[in-house]
Amino acid sequence: MLVFVTVGSTRFDALVEASISEPVLSTLRDSGYDRLIIQRGNSVIESSEEFNGESCTIQRHGVDIEIWRFKPFIQAECEQADLVISHAGSGTILDVLRLGKPLIVVPNPTLLDNHQEELASALQILGHLKATSIQDLASTIASFEPRDLVPFPPFDGTKFSKLVDEEMGFI
Repeated sequence: MLVFVTVGSTRFDALVEASISEPVLSTLRDSGYDRLIIQRGNSVIESSEEFNGESCTIQRHGVDIEIWRFKPFIQAECEQADLVISHAGSGTILDVLRLGKPLIVVPNPTLLDNHQEELASALQILGHLKATSIQDLASTIASFEPRDLVPFPPFDGTKFSKLVDEEMGFI
């Protein structure tokens, strides 16, 4: 089974480092995941020089790991993944939830006003995803039950157009 980790276009060293740590890799392996793809963006991986090129493939703790910086699109990786672990960027969250993929998000507390935490908490309360911290990532993976997630509602463009029409005084 495949796990896809993405940090988007930003830098989130802590999430990338946690993803390749022994506790997380062992938990993934014990949970049945044998492949891990990491989109590391601008993150620097201090624990191993081999990870800081444009891409690399290795095996650690029984998990095949592929790491790369950027690709024009990550939808294929999201579609193939059995689990997505992501920063809590709104675009990434919406893309993954619309695909119906199980999602664990790790808000990046170093970003402006910790806005990722607010979004992650709100969507977790609605049951659409599981939010966690870097420190709790391994235990969250171990206890994560995708069947308990509430499916994200499909996009309905009429709601936005109605809102605009109301604001403009057309209705």
